[in-house]
Amino acid sequence: MSKESIVERIISDAEKEAEDILSAARVRAAQALEEADKEAARRLAGVKAETAQKVKSILDGKAATARLDGAKVELAEKRRVIDTAYREALNALISLDKQSSLSLAERLLEEFAEVGDEIVFSPDYKFAAEVAALGVIKEKKLSISKKGAGFNGGFILRGKNSDKDLSYGALLAADREAHQAEIAAKIFKG
Repeated sequence: MSKESIVERIISDAEKEAEDILSAARVRAAQALEEADKEAARRLAGVKAETAQKVKSILDGKAATARLDGAKVELAEKRRVIDTAYREALNALISLDKQSSLSLAERLLEEFAEVGDEIVFSPDYKFAAEVAALGVIKEKKLSISKKGAGFNGGFILRGKNSDKDLSYGALLAADREAHQAEIAAKIFKG
């Protein structure tokens, strides 16, 4: 064999080997790309699932906050309605006619006054003189204070052992504490 044919053969073998290497490299590159695509798709699916879960969590949280805010507004409105009802009840008690006011005062004194108590009327109580003439005053030896006290409607009893607040505000506050839930249930059915 001649030198030239050996060189040609070496070059031919080298070209064939280079072509084989390139072919193998192309196969490995295609496999690597395919594996990379699969890994990217897997990661993308995981990120999408994680994102969907976070979005759901955020939306659930916002929905819960909206429900809570709605419940707060509803509760505030219910309180406002009940406050208005009790404010109107206080105004109605303060505006009672003479007979009704005396009847209420007499019942309260009979039930709560103790012998020797002093009656302190609110400054706006219109029928103090008439209450002073009730039979229960003499019966329980009650006295009438010359000074009024700073509350709306009704009176308080100052006693030896304790004082009793029978002002209209105190009576309504006690009623509200005892019956607020029941009243709210009746007012806000459904």
